[in-house]
Formats: sequence, C-alpha cells, structure tokens
Amino acid sequence: MKQFNHFINGEFSASSSQVVFENRCPVDNHLIGQVAEAGQPEVNAAVAAAKAALLGPWGDMTQAQRIQLLDRVAERINERFDEFLQAECLDTGKPHKIASHIDIPRGAANFKAFSETLANHPTESFKLDTPDGKGALNYGHRSPKGVIAVISPWNLPLLLMTWKVGPALACGNTVVVKPSEETPATATLLGEVMQECGVPAGVYNVVHGFGPNSAGAMLSGHPDVDAITFTGETRTGEAIMRSAAVGLRNVSLECGGKNPSLVFADCDLDKAIEGTMRSAFVNCGQVCLGTERVYVERPIFEQFVQRLKEGVEQLKLGRPEDPSVDFGPLVSHKHRDKVLSYYQLAKQEGATVVIGGGVPDMGAELNDGAWIEPTIWTGLNDDARVVNEEIFGPCCHIRPFDSETEVIALANNTRYGLSATIWTENSSRACRVAEAMEAGIVWVNSWFLRDLRTAFGGAKESGIGREGGVHSLEFYTEIKNICIKL
Repeated sequence: MKQFNHFINGEFSASSSQVVFENRCPVDNHLIGQVAEAGQPEVNAAVAAAKAALLGPWGDMTQAQRIQLLDRVAERINERFDEFLQAECLDTGKPHKIASHIDIPRGAANFKAFSETLANHPTESFKLDTPDGKGALNYGHRSPKGVIAVISPWNLPLLLMTWKVGPALACGNTVVVKPSEETPATATLLGEVMQECGVPAGVYNVVHGFGPNSAGAMLSGHPDVDAITFTGETRTGEAIMRSAAVGLRNVSLECGGKNPSLVFADCDLDKAIEGTMRSAFVNCGQVCLGTERVYVERPIFEQFVQRLKEGVEQLKLGRPEDPSVDFGPLVSHKHRDKVLSYYQLAKQEGATVVIGGGVPDMGAELNDGAWIEPTIWTGLNDDARVVNEEIFGPCCHIRPFDSETEVIALANNTRYGLSATIWTENSSRACRVAEAMEAGIVWVNSWFLRDLRTAFGGAKESGIGREGGVHSLEFYTEIKNICIKL
C-alpha cells in the first residue's frame, strides 16, 4: 500500500494530526494507498516555505538559470514516463493509450513551452516629452507575483497542474499545489522529480486534502498567498473568489461548461462524427471542454445520430493497460452517482435513449469499479435540466436545427461559456458563427487542438481571466512602470 504524503520545503511529511483518507482505483475499487490530509499546520508550513524560497536561492537565480532547471524537470518527467503513466492511470482509470499520448507528454511539455514563451516576451517602453524639453523614459519591469496557490482538478491531473505550475515557476514565483483528493499521485511524484533536479526547497510544495474545511479552503484563504489559480466546478470557483476578495488577491478561474457543437449540413460528416466522438466520450466525458449539447442541421440529423450511435457501439471498455481499450471508468463512485442521477433525470424529462443510459456489466473482476455506459439522447426540450446543467460524463443530447440564426441562439442559451465547436466547410459561415459564440475558445472542424501560446479561459460562469502564452505572463507577474527623468 502506498502512502501519499505532503511535499513541503523539499521534504515529504505526514500530517501532524496523522489524519489520512483512502485513495482507491476507479477501475475495480481496490485500495491504492492512504493520503495524508493537511490541516492548518501543514498549509501554514507550505506557504511559509514558498514565501521563504522567494528570498532564497530561487529568488537569486537568473531567468536563464530557472529555465534550465525547468527544462530538466520536463526531461526527468519523460525519463520517468512509465512511473507517471502508471500513477495517473491508477488514480483516474483512463486507458494507457490515452494518457501516454496526452496526459504525460503534455504535462512535461508545459514546463518547456512556457519557459520559451515567457523568456522571449518584451515589456513596454515609452519616451515622454516634458516641459523642460529633456524628456523622461518609461519602461515596464516584471516581477514574480509571489506565492501562487494552485488548486488543480482530477480529470487531467498532471497536465492541468503543470499547465499552471510551469508558467508560475518560469516567472519566478513559488507554488503550493492542492491536487484533487481523487488524484494525489502525480503531484506527489513530481515532488521527487523536483528533488532530483535540484529545484530549491520551498519552490514547489504539495498539500493534500479536500475543499471546504480542509486544505483547499485553508490555502485559498491564507493571507500570505498572493494569487490563486483554479480549475474545477463553478461553485468551488465562486467560493475561492470570495476567499480571494479578502486581501484583494488575483484569481484565475477556469470553471464549468455546457459546451455546444454546431454541425451544419455542409460539414465533412466523417470529420464531424470523429470529432464529436472524441469531444463527447474521450476520458469518459470528463473533460471541461467536452461536448454535451450537439446541434445538427435537420437534413443530416438522422444520419448523424445513427452514425454517432455506431461509433459508441465500437468503444471498448476495460482495464487501462489493455492497448485495445479506449474507454475507462468515471473517476469515483461518488461521481458516478451524480452522472447516473442525470441519466435517470433524462428519462424522467422525456428523452429518447439512443444508446446507453445505465451501468455496464464488466464481469466479476471489474464490477466494483465506477463504470458507466456512454450515452446519447434525443428528444428533450430546450429547458430540460439535462440540456442545461453540466453533467461531466460520457453523454450528449442531439437536437436538430433549421437555420444559422436559430442554432447560434440555442448554443448561446447557457450560463456557461467555456468552448464551442463548429463543423462546416463554408469558411465565411465558420468565421461568422465562431465570432458569434459566447465562449472563450471556439474550434472549427477540430476539437482540443491547443496552441499553448494562445489565450485560454471561459466566459460567463465558465471562469475569469486567461492563461496561455503572454496571458500567463500577465497573471503570474506584476508589472511596474519605472519612470526616469532625463
């Protein structure tokens, strides 16, 4: 049995209270290990270590030296690839073939990508005329923001954690990471990598625990935390924002979504089916950018529904290490209970269940896991809860539409605004509809195609702020203007 301890000031340690909680694998519910739950002493120690490191060797390093260290961290993650892969798949249950192509390599790449982007971005400068004719020179200077609280989710644990830690450290900050209680392994393992690579003590810290009345709330409310970056559900984001209001700390929040896909009759249907299969069902539907609402132009509606159903029938469920498996369980029984409640609600609201809608029989060895059937519905009203509330499972509702104006209104009729996907071979329509979407990111004829130099974040209740490229630079640094009278 493994023990997942906190990583504070360069060392692993248990909680002073000795309180622990279980970490179970969602594939078959076997016990992976015990996780130390942080209390206020551990959170205080982690924040103090992070604050002290700003004034120690980390603060004295040049940007080039920091980047060299972070590049080594990325290399070491890849050198220990199999360990990270095993840890990630045990925690999440996702197939190896998915995590080995997305989670681990992109988790490592976040350190290199942001180091390169941030190292090469200039600051502003202006020459100001003055009454004496001699002028003044103004130039911007960027400094680390300080101690950054990173509260990361369970669906892509390593990738979405390093998406924040990478640029934070590249900008000279220090971090205290609170990973999801469901997926503690890779954040803990990264502590070992930081030790091996010579990252100074206190630069990278990890505290384990839950949200309310636990490590998450203690960290977000800590007065010595200078900024908070969070990915997760909107309700938690609102709680973090309330905590951040005390002391006026900066926040970057990527929250929930109920993302639409707009499929026009002139689309390349093969591409649209393949893309929708991924956006609705990859990672068992547990992707913040995933599609839960699909709008299909009426001439191809029946064909689209049938072909998507055939695609779902081809998904293979099974153990993560099986190379033929492309569909895993949900992250936990608790989350499955939530998703199943929506499956039942869909029937109550009058949905036609095209496929799925229940729990598969996985056999004696796996039936204790958090398995669920990929599901497609049609026939729901636009005001149905299933159409309007985020489910975060492998499911989607498909509805026909008749005009561009109609589908734009339908797609935007949500309190969320994270992403949208458009399928059309008409470039004018693609641009016109994309610009009309009330969302932070819009894909045309693709999905989850990410250039890390571009802005990422949500509109409306899907979040506040943008990260990625120079937008991460804006969040993770303070810019001061220096005015020199000539």
